[in-house]
Parts: sequence; C-alpha cells; structure tokens
Amino acid sequence: MNDSRSRNIFPVLMFAAGIVCVSMGIRHTFGLFLAPMSSEHHWGREVFSFAIAVQNLAWGASQPFAGLLADRWGAKRVLWIGGALYALGLAGMALATSATGLTASAGLVLGLAQSATTYSVVFSALGRLVPEARRSWAMGLVAAAGSFGQFLMVPVGSGLISGLGWFGTLFVFSAASFLILPLGSALAGNLLPAAGASGQTAAQAVRQAFADRSFILLTAGFFVCGFQVVFIGVHLPTYLLDKGLSGNVGMTALALIGLFNIAGTYGVGVLGTRYPKRFLLAGIYVLRSAVIAAFLLLPLTPLSVYGFAACMGLLWLSTVPATNAIVAQIYGVRYLGMLSGLVFFSHQIGSFLGVWLGGRLFDLSGSYDTVWAICIVLGLIAALINLPVDERSLESRRVPA
Repeated sequence: MNDSRSRNIFPVLMFAAGIVCVSMGIRHTFGLFLAPMSSEHHWGREVFSFAIAVQNLAWGASQPFAGLLADRWGAKRVLWIGGALYALGLAGMALATSATGLTASAGLVLGLAQSATTYSVVFSALGRLVPEARRSWAMGLVAAAGSFGQFLMVPVGSGLISGLGWFGTLFVFSAASFLILPLGSALAGNLLPAAGASGQTAAQAVRQAFADRSFILLTAGFFVCGFQVVFIGVHLPTYLLDKGLSGNVGMTALALIGLFNIAGTYGVGVLGTRYPKRFLLAGIYVLRSAVIAAFLLLPLTPLSVYGFAACMGLLWLSTVPATNAIVAQIYGVRYLGMLSGLVFFSHQIGSFLGVWLGGRLFDLSGSYDTVWAICIVLGLIAALINLPVDERSLESRRVPA
C-alpha cells in the first residue's frame, strides 16, 4: 500500500501502544530489583546504579542509529531485533553474578534493546502513518501507553518478585518481551522505508538540524528530563526504604506515577495540537522543580509520597510527545527516527548521570539530598532553555512574510 496515511489510524495506534507498553513497562520495574539483587550479591548500590546508567547511555548512544535503520529499513525489522535483544538482556541480567556481567546484560544489551523498541523507532512509523494535524495527539496517546505499562508492570513485577523471587521474575519478563515481535509486524508490516528515495541524505539532515538553534535547545532541555525521571524511577523506592517506609509504599508510588502519567502524557499530546509546545515544555519543567521541592519540604508520610507520585506522574513522560512533535514539525518525518534519536541521546546522557550520581553520591555521603537539589535547579534551567524554540518548519521560515 503506497499511501500509508489512508490506513485507519486506530489499529496503528493500538499496535504502537502495545509495543511501548511492553518495552517501557518492563523498563520501569528495574528500580524494584536494586535492593534484592544488591543484597543477594553483596553489591553496593553503585554497582546496580552503574549498570542501569550504562543501559541509559547505551540506549541513547544507539538510538540515532536505530532510528536511522528504521527510516531506511522500515521499523518492523528494527523492532524484531529489539524484541530479541530485550529477551536476551533480561535473561543475562538474571544470570549475572558479577558487576561486569550485570553491566554487560542489564547495561549494554538492554540499552540496545530499548533503542530499538521504544519511542524513536515507534514514532518513526507513527509520524508517517498519522496526518500532521493529529500527530501530537497520536504521540501523546502512544506515550501514555508507556505510562500504562508502568502502572501495570510495577505491581505485577512486585508481586512476581514476592512470589518467584527476582531471578524468576526476570525470566518471566524475558518471555513477555517476545510480544514485541508480532506487534512490530502488525504496526509496520506494509510500511515502506521513508529514507529510501533520492533527495536529502542522512548526513545533510543532521547538519541541517545542528545548524538550527531550536534543535540545540530541544536537545539540551531533554537532558534534564532524563536526569530527573531516571533518578526518581530507580532510586525512589530505596530512598523511601531508607526513610523507614515500607517497600509497598515505593511500589505504589511508582505505580501511581505510571497511572497519572497516562492522563498527563495524553493531555499534553492534546494540548500540543492547540498551543505552542515550547510553552508546554517550559511549564512541565517548572512544575517538576516545584513538586520535588514540596516533596522534600513536607513531612515524609505515605500520603505525601502518594501525592508526590501523582503530581510527578502528570509531568513524567509528558515531555516526550511535545518534544518529538516539535522535531517532526520543524524537520519533517523523513529522518524523524534518526533526529528524534539524536535528541533522545541527550536525554539518556542525563539519565546516565542521574541514576549513577544517585548511587555514587549516596555511597559517599549516605544521602540523596544533593541529587534532589540538582534535580530542582536543572528543572528551572530547562524551562528557560525551551522558551526560545522556534516551532515553525524550516520551509516556512524561508518564505518571506
């Protein structure tokens, strides 16, 4: 079928949502494994934190290439490879008995798997299957599915760890990751590669993007998103345990983040069709800093944790549809997978630093206070960075007023 956009978009959204639900849902359970794996293997928290930090860095570094392969080969093949790597990495994580083995499996292999099964590759297909007027909404809906995956998989993972132990749970997740293969076939089975025709090359597209100030600003702002969410996602359950709260409070907090982010991410996707997305991004980052500050200042109780999780959930992945929709709006969809992957690389550098510094500074000082403070300051900086972004397409900027 040559005119892919003539297809009914609702089955497309269902398959895309299923892929992101599985890949992001499993990813958001990793914080539940920190305490039991570290205890059983007699590791300091930096060992597990470093492996997850490498995962985020490998994910980000390989994301532009995964996006380019999706642009050139089609998303289906890349999703197949990613699903197989996901299963392999989870099994390797279960079998790892050393810091090196954990870094290789949970870090490198799972990082490569996530680059091939998450937003940039899925949005590469989605950007060509959904009309521009509905693209922000569609991306918000699919990103919300990732949040539903978190809401679903965190309590499932917690229950499995209680019943099967962390070792058995990782093998259950390994088997579940194979669902990405048929879902990838259903999403992109008849979709032709976007970058196969003559015209602009990938190198030209990259040079054009980096010559535009707005691309640099979006990339810098997304760094902060990665720093904040991955630090919180991995270290919040253990932070709460340190403060004397039960493990169920941390599990419930992660689930609430996922639940409320369904509404937050979808809402920003809808608002992005009506209002400038740079203002939405600036508002998200300011509110994140305010929510974190309030969480630290208020007395720590289960109720305050749940309030923090609900508020943070509304802001959690809501940057994703807005950022990717801006990239598509300015630079087009031909190299959307690659260009959004480059922006996402910055996100993952932030993720690396957030999760690793969380473990490193805790081991040095016995406290997470410094990293919480960094999260607040970076949120305010990101808000200022996003305000000057020019959302007009490059073509429209060349047309005289």
